[in-house]
Amino acid sequence: MNSYINITRMPVVFVGHGSPMNVIEDSPYRRAWQDLGVQFGVRWPKPKLILCVSAHWITQGWWLTGMAQPKTIHDFGGFPQELFDQQYPAPGAPEWAAHTAQQLRQPNNGQPVGVDMTAWGLDHGAWGVLKPMFPAADIPVVQLSIDYHRPAAEHFALGQQLRALREQGVLILASGNTVHNLRTMNRSAADNQAYDWAIKFDQWVAQQITSGHLEALVDFQAQGEAAKMSHPSYDHFLPLLYAAGAAEAGEPVEFFNEGYQLASIAMRSVIWG
Repeated sequence: MNSYINITRMPVVFVGHGSPMNVIEDSPYRRAWQDLGVQFGVRWPKPKLILCVSAHWITQGWWLTGMAQPKTIHDFGGFPQELFDQQYPAPGAPEWAAHTAQQLRQPNNGQPVGVDMTAWGLDHGAWGVLKPMFPAADIPVVQLSIDYHRPAAEHFALGQQLRALREQGVLILASGNTVHNLRTMNRSAADNQAYDWAIKFDQWVAQQITSGHLEALVDFQAQGEAAKMSHPSYDHFLPLLYAAGAAEAGEPVEFFNEGYQLASIAMRSVIWG
């Protein structure tokens, strides 16, 4: 375990990942992910390990991936073969996952987090952003699942438990979207165009983050129709709660990729630290 003990605190990053095509198309979003990856080794040390919370791993209870070589999961359909050909052969970290699972406590019952050895791997919410950021795939990656059926406050609380990992050289990377409604996509919309409800909700999220009222994000459904339209299901919002929980009160925060895709997906991304 000593290989994961570090000198400098890692930032926390929330990435709006949007369409899987972002990983192979030359877009401003992909270029921003590439630029962010370059900053590790310059602005921050290179991570010793990446703990990723993706909108695409939904489970009963909470789990960490514990395999030595997590598979690249192509959990989508209807896209070009080039996208299905993508691989991200980053190693896992079985010993670290087993140790950390015992340290983390599931907020609803106080039990340790589970360790998955076979079922999952790295889904496109993880590798779709990690491949542009860290193309060498030489940093161990572990995914933490989301128990979708638990209250929002519990996701934030588990995020708070992740905060200590930042002192050990672990990059907390959450991957979802501040607005995500696939039912209302407008394929002719420009990246600076979005529905009024999408803009309203995305700006509410930004306001809570900017003002440091991170726990207020737990009450996102109180935003009424804007929240309901922005997240008909809220699997893509929940990763933000883990990142917000892992952030320190008062630490520097910045946004990037503040545009929209297809009028109903907000690409807003956040760095704390």
